[in-house]
Amino acid sequence: MVTQRSKSNTPKDQKLANALKESKAPAISRAAAILRLLGKSETPLGLQSIARALNLVPSTCLYVLRALVDEEFVSFDTDTKRYSLEAGVLTLARHWLRRNQFTDLSQPVLNRISQEFDVTVLGVNVVGLEHIIVVAISQAGNNFQISAQVGSRFPAMISATGRCIVAFGDYTEQELEEKFKTLRWDEPPTFDEWKAQIGQARIDGFAVDEGNYISGVTVVAAPVWKSRDKLSHALVAIGISSVLKRNGLPELQQALLKSAQTLSNQLSGEVLAQAK
Repeated sequence: MVTQRSKSNTPKDQKLANALKESKAPAISRAAAILRLLGKSETPLGLQSIARALNLVPSTCLYVLRALVDEEFVSFDTDTKRYSLEAGVLTLARHWLRRNQFTDLSQPVLNRISQEFDVTVLGVNVVGLEHIIVVAISQAGNNFQISAQVGSRFPAMISATGRCIVAFGDYTEQELEEKFKTLRWDEPPTFDEWKAQIGQARIDGFAVDEGNYISGVTVVAAPVWKSRDKLSHALVAIGISSVLKRNGLPELQQALLKSAQTLSNQLSGEVLAQAK
């Protein structure tokens, strides 16, 4: 789960396009897809580029873009004829963050763990098996930096976070295997190895990815529960494997697990078991 990869975004764009075809509310899906596409683009995009990326008819794409401009979610440069996100999206994000208890509670925890173990720590929101969203972050003080930012989205099943989601969820082997085949790793485990790691996460209460997702990087994730039957968030620590071993990987794992359990209690208002 953790860093934005430099590989082509074409598969993600195609996934957005496929989702549009299957949507029961196409107008909303088109608007959401356009916003996501503009959000991940490093430069403004023209009408034809947007329509082509999402397999939309240009006239339909233009209609949606004009509506988004009117609502101040998208801006249009009359000189370049290109579109980009407008500040209006920040209003929605600010309202959500203001009401999100996890973000407020987790930020001091992320800062403390990050400083103590010299790692980057994320707080992520879990959206089933589809994806996870970074909602809080504390960067490490060393030279190792990741490109994840608040609002970054990642495949839900990737890296240590994915092992937690599967370990403490209720999913069939068939749907897991299908999604597993779509994941991209630097050093991919086999499906059987991955399942064994999930079983270990169920026992330990946290998951570890040692160089599978990113070679030379270790990721530790611990689940956070908003209710007894709903894994809602996770705490994720990322660092260079050799540095983590030198600074005390077992101690980091326990600190992350204890913090996740404390946050679970705060969010749910009751003592939750380490696992379901």
